[in-house]
Amino acid sequence: MSANIFGERLKVISFGESHGLAYGVVIDGLPAQIKVNLDLLEKNLARRKPGQGDHTTSRDEKDQYEILSGVFEGKTLGTPLAVLVRNTDQRSSDYLEIQNNPRIGHADDVWKNKFGHADYRGGGRSSGRETLCRVIGGSFAQMLFQSQQLKTSVVAGATQIGPHKLDAAQELPENIKKFLALAKTEGESYGGIVQCRIQNPPVNLGQPVFHKLKSDLASAMLGLGAVEGFEFGAGFSAAAMKGTEFHSAADSTNYGGIRGGISTGEDIIFNVAFKPTSSIKDVAKVGRHDPCIVPRALPVVEAMTWLVLADHLLWSRTDRV
Repeated sequence: MSANIFGERLKVISFGESHGLAYGVVIDGLPAQIKVNLDLLEKNLARRKPGQGDHTTSRDEKDQYEILSGVFEGKTLGTPLAVLVRNTDQRSSDYLEIQNNPRIGHADDVWKNKFGHADYRGGGRSSGRETLCRVIGGSFAQMLFQSQQLKTSVVAGATQIGPHKLDAAQELPENIKKFLALAKTEGESYGGIVQCRIQNPPVNLGQPVFHKLKSDLASAMLGLGAVEGFEFGAGFSAAAMKGTEFHSAADSTNYGGIRGGISTGEDIIFNVAFKPTSSIKDVAKVGRHDPCIVPRALPVVEAMTWLVLADHLLWSRTDRV
């Protein structure tokens, strides 16, 4: 299986399966002398990890990381940086029945049909657990910005959980947690929408033809499992607008902080739509699944955003003499 590498100048290589020994990531292209902020890494991993309450999966993984290479005396070396997280709470017996009976809505049959041989336990490589690799990579990308003393911030929040509208919440209110906990017991699942805001992005990020900043952000988000849609700026509402309205100097937010594929330095806001979790009915009742992945997807959306920004930050240094 190919295509496990993300990025152009900053490359992140993800490996591992849900019920294998471990997940891991190799980061190549990260400059030397970046101060490693372990508190930041641990905070981001804690926001993504399972077992956060009745409204999330009950799989009990501590997600304790091991930095194998690329760091010395608290700073990056500029060499490949490898991080490993061992799986400790696999329950593979839960998946024996699906070996020959693919689950509805999952990609069990698609993967087996494509490769002829696939790890069906917990979804194998297609498991949402793989996103911890992305959170690790995104955390180190964020450290690059910190080392440059840039004021850029990336914050993702939920604006919708199922039928419920929210105000870009990073922490779900109690009534939504109860709503999802009930869905879990009933074998139901829901989707939602995540809004991500990039404040104070550097100017001139993005290439004007291929690898526009907007296209790489879209690729990063649509490459996440369960994502059904992406829009930035005016988004789909732009289709119904007049040109004199859309291109009004008084409302540059329609451009979403990107023009010609290049960042303008204005805030960049985009929305990501997630479908309902595929595990439903009896599969959800007896297994360990999230009734909605949006709450744990927030740090993943932020991580992928940081990876795109860091990749283009490094890229921009070679744009001109």
